[in-house]
Amino acid sequence: MARRWARQAYCEAEGDFTLAVDVRDEDEAFVLSALVPGLKASDLNIQILDDVVTIEGEFAQDENEYLMRELPHGSFSRSLRLPAPVDAEKAEAKITDGVLTLRLPKAESARPKTIKVAAK
Repeated sequence: MARRWARQAYCEAEGDFTLAVDVRDEDEAFVLSALVPGLKASDLNIQILDDVVTIEGEFAQDENEYLMRELPHGSFSRSLRLPAPVDAEKAEAKITDGVLTLRLPKAESARPKTIKVAAK
């Protein structure tokens, strides 16, 4: 319990926030979801390079004093290495009801290929 409090105190002091994500592997794309309450599309910076997606943003901070502060605040950055390269040109991002959804189509080279076997 003491370790958890120490870690929490450190995180609050540093404004450290780790963006929690869910990633699904669909046939032709990876779908990433993250909770970003109160953020607009213009508050986020999303970059894709080969198989790495990076999401950066910042939650508004205020000067109020709190007895307890658990809501996210401050800047964050999260990079994820996906199991295969993605096609950055076809990637789509949207925010609905505080949930960021990224659809990251797999690069053509990473998609499964079906090979027909010829019978003789």
